[in-house]
Amino acid sequence: MPTPGSHDYDVQRSRLRSRLHDEGLSEEEADARAADALRRQVTADNPAARSDRAAGPLGETGGGGHPGTTIDLRSPAFSDHTLLPNRCARDDANVSPALVWSAPPANTAELVLLCEDRDTPRRFIHWLVTGIDPETRSIDEGDKIAEATVWPNDFGDARYDGPQPPIGDEPHRYVFRLYALDRPLALAPGTPSHTVREAVEDRHLDVGTLVGLFGR
Repeated sequence: MPTPGSHDYDVQRSRLRSRLHDEGLSEEEADARAADALRRQVTADNPAARSDRAAGPLGETGGGGHPGTTIDLRSPAFSDHTLLPNRCARDDANVSPALVWSAPPANTAELVLLCEDRDTPRRFIHWLVTGIDPETRSIDEGDKIAEATVWPNDFGDARYDGPQPPIGDEPHRYVFRLYALDRPLALAPGTPSHTVREAVEDRHLDVGTLVGLFGR
């Protein structure tokens, strides 16, 4: 890990800030998140500097933003911008990671869960679940969400399918997003999943984001 203040450190921070901005964060939020992610990496590389929070059972937050305005999405399996477990990969056990999140806005009509690869020519959907009860606060590893609708992913399966990036690529970013919607989607069965995603992005009240990395 480059030393804070060095040229290499600044380059890494700039690249990460650009990626976070591409994922929908403001410039200010992206810069703060990039600095925090690099700080955590420095801490991980220096055992003497590790805090109790860094070793906590739910990893690091992926929500970002200001407290009370952005859903705090986390996983006990990985921290934000760290590697996903191998068991979550499509050519391994292919199980979805456990996720937990904070309460959405009071007027939320439904929650939507999306996972997509942002490092493909076209944003590749791995998991898309709509109609999640706003009172739901977590999903266990490999579990299904009761009474929710799972749409086909870009492999053609109506389920979670994990990472399967090309061998030799730099680790891809798998962006998990939990959206709070102000009204139900009420889309017809058979609606293309990318159309569903666009509708979700157009009408969400709030969102939580958690990024896992995976390479082969």
